[in-house]
Amino acid sequence: MDILRVILTILIPPLGVFLTVGIGLHFWLNIVLTIFGYIPGLVHGIWIIATKRADHPAA
Repeated sequence: MDILRVILTILIPPLGVFLTVGIGLHFWLNIVLTIFGYIPGLVHGIWIIATKRADHPAA
């Protein structure tokens, strides 16, 4: 499932964040970062997926 989230994050960064944490602070922050530039949104999205996976390894 993480591979799918990473692929979706590469295509549309807010979508990958939404699938990982839902609608919340990180989702809205990612939208703002993506508006400012694709790369900041992408980096934030990958960071969210990586840290949430480390927090919940069974998920």
